[in-house]
Amino acid sequence: MAWLILFAPPPSIYVTVMTVVSAVSLANAGWSEVRGKHLQYSKFWNSNKKQLLNCQLSSRTGMLLIYSPAFLVGAASFWLLHAAESGSLRFMLVKSVLTIHFLKRILEVLLVHKYSGRVMVDSLILISLSYGLSTATMIYAQQLTQGFAEPPIDLMYPGMVLFLVGITVNFYHHCLLSKLRSNRDKEYKLPKGGLFGLVVCPHYLFEIIGFWGVAFVSQTLYAFSFATATTLYLIGRSYATRRWYLSKFEDFPKHIKALLPFLF
Repeated sequence: MAWLILFAPPPSIYVTVMTVVSAVSLANAGWSEVRGKHLQYSKFWNSNKKQLLNCQLSSRTGMLLIYSPAFLVGAASFWLLHAAESGSLRFMLVKSVLTIHFLKRILEVLLVHKYSGRVMVDSLILISLSYGLSTATMIYAQQLTQGFAEPPIDLMYPGMVLFLVGITVNFYHHCLLSKLRSNRDKEYKLPKGGLFGLVVCPHYLFEIIGFWGVAFVSQTLYAFSFATATTLYLIGRSYATRRWYLSKFEDFPKHIKALLPFLF
């Protein structure tokens, strides 16, 4: 079944190793979130009271450092790769959607999000390396498919639809979150509007949809592996977020799920 939708795996030890490493590390990170061992950013940044202040950065600075390397990798790929190899529409789309995804995140950090917490440097380095290496690997794996036979089932255009829906609705819910607090308001509030009446993390749900869109456009084993691992991580993160809301708000509606309306 897999051969119908995937390119043949490239003869690359690096891509093979990264496929396994990315899947295992992100899945483990998701399980760690469920167990209460959080990556130290956003509302979970100060959950460990023993952390030292000099190991922290402001959330805005930290998030810029997290997303910038992946964006630079995507942008640089348009100039660094051979012009003939860049002629494939699928290859161009893979580079484009990855670059657009991280450019959007950077613009949200600068123009949309309001921050009150801090980011631990060790978490920053871990997430930044994950995004940067995964972006580089996804582009490299796609480059290696140049000249290969296309998969019998073409998912490129459905993938673009998924990506555009994911990135647009994710942005919409990020805007709703940003309106919860003024620049001087540091208190967390229950989010409202959009799908927040059904799940606590609709922005994660549509981030997952966006990454599956990227995987469909790419149709490489690495892209599918990364989308699966990202899904597992955000499932864990959303579960931890719902648990956090339950602990902070006595009036939190119990019918609101973590990620999937009415299900989870």
